[in-house]
Amino acid sequence: MTKQLAFFGFLGIVSTAVAFAANRRLFGPGGAGRMRPLEAVYYAVGCCSLVLGWYFNVRYVHAYPHDASYVDYTKKLFTNWAADSAAQDYTIVNVVLLPLWTIVDGRRRHMRLPWIFFVMSLFTSLAFSMAMFLGLMERQIRYNRASAPAPAASSTA
Repeated sequence: MTKQLAFFGFLGIVSTAVAFAANRRLFGPGGAGRMRPLEAVYYAVGCCSLVLGWYFNVRYVHAYPHDASYVDYTKKLFTNWAADSAAQDYTIVNVVLLPLWTIVDGRRRHMRLPWIFFVMSLFTSLAFSMAMFLGLMERQIRYNRASAPAPAASSTA
């Protein structure tokens, strides 16, 4: 374990903890209730992605100990035409679409600190942060439904 990996791992844990702490009302009494199957799938997929991503990131850091950085990592994403295609997709989704989606949709649905999922993606993985956003959004939707005022009874004359 290098200092760099420990530092980024720590930031990943902190950003994930901040996301859950900011939205803790979704988990407690009066929250969104028990975990539902779709929410569990999101968390499971996110955790699998995190483990796989960190496996490869650790291998990268150990293979290039003197070059390992965000800049070098990004350059290595673009090594051939197939990698270039995947890398441009990944980069646009992670740097442009994920922040727009999580911030705009998160605010629309009253999620707290929706920008934290972009920050989380920088230290964990894109798939992990998307999965955590989707899992918390499932809870947020249930929370919003449960706390919405009941529709007024219509009167007929």
